Amino acid sequence: MRIPIETYTLANGLRVVLSEDRTAPIVAVNLWYHVGSANERAGRTGFAHLFEHMLFQGSANVGANEHFELVQRAGGTLNGSTWLDRTNYYETVPSNQLAIALWLEADRMARLLPAMTQQKLDTQRDVVKNERRWSVDNQPYGTWWEKLPALCFPPEHPFHHSLIGSFEDLDAASLEDVAGFFATYYVPDNAVLTVAGDFEPAEAKRLIDELFAPIPRGGPRPPLPPMTLPPTFGGERREIVPDDVVLSRIFLAFRIPPFGTDGHYAASVAAAILGLRQGSRLYRALVRERQVASEVSAFTYDLAKGSDLLVLDAVARPETELAALEAALVAEVDRLVADGPTADEMARAMALVESGFVLGLQSAGDRADQLSRFTTYFGAPELVNVQVERYRAVTAEAVHAFARERMGEDNRAFLIYVPKEGSDERRAASVESAVANVGAEG
Repeated sequence: MRIPIETYTLANGLRVVLSEDRTAPIVAVNLWYHVGSANERAGRTGFAHLFEHMLFQGSANVGANEHFELVQRAGGTLNGSTWLDRTNYYETVPSNQLAIALWLEADRMARLLPAMTQQKLDTQRDVVKNERRWSVDNQPYGTWWEKLPALCFPPEHPFHHSLIGSFEDLDAASLEDVAGFFATYYVPDNAVLTVAGDFEPAEAKRLIDELFAPIPRGGPRPPLPPMTLPPTFGGERREIVPDDVVLSRIFLAFRIPPFGTDGHYAASVAAAILGLRQGSRLYRALVRERQVASEVSAFTYDLAKGSDLLVLDAVARPETELAALEAALVAEVDRLVADGPTADEMARAMALVESGFVLGLQSAGDRADQLSRFTTYFGAPELVNVQVERYRAVTAEAVHAFARERMGEDNRAFLIYVPKEGSDERRAASVESAVANVGAEG
């Protein structure tokens, strides 16, 4: 599978990627800004995520929420997301609506600030704070995705702090702070625009030149602090979180090479062997055979700067003691470290990883997102066409070497959730419910 790719850069620094595919009459517009929570300064966390909301609150020529209305009325879909090292915005629309999607993205890149008001900031600040209450503070295990980076990255590291930010930092954000953050990072020379799907290239280029070329480039951006870390933690790290939960849960993280390196591909295959779907080693051993876990998974953060993380996630069954769950989890890791993967495990993992990647490229929206991703991180969208070969190049020996080097006792961080005192009654009720559900499923 080879995706056609054409790239060029406007005079203002905006990198453009075009990928024509006339299979279906839809076109995806995808804009990545190379800014995430890593770019936030101390005392002003949560800005990148706040902008995920602010950028849908209108610009000089678009009313609040009108961006959603125009795209959806045209038959399209849209959204945005924020991560530690990037932010993306995207629309997929019928082919004849390409102009409106490009115009909306250009208008908010060029003219968001004139429409930004204290009322909009206050409203979206409250929305984000409610999102934090809903998805973090009042969600079982919801704090894991800020506690785990805090456990794995040192305090001075840009990936250490919370992506969604604290109430204190969000409350402290002034309109001037927010405007300054936008003017610094949401500029053409810090962005990648990808158009993928059914479009006429000459017309797309004409529209892009007309709409985006007049936008001035940004000023200098503050450099990130050094992000390179030692290859391992240098010992075991452990944090136990008594929480309002009914089942214990273990997140076991390993420091691994950053996304895009040979070591990262070996780590991805190791993650698939351990925790991808029901044929994985952890599922077979912990869920099906020993029945100490109800759910297991494994994933990488896919961070392209400094160091990345591989995370194993296991949720205890109601009757399982935490020690038994941890022992079973660690035993499977130790077995991979000692013996490496089998040929069958390699074949299964490679098939799942390859099919997952290729199937992900069938959608115009996902294809555009991958092209923006490789352009943003590496300046090379054509890397999307060699990903399958990069995975196929991973050998069992490489996975075994990775496990020996990065999954030993000197590179393990345990984030463990346990029911806090006073939750016995809730736990008992949950046990009863879980047993009933298991019986019903059987």
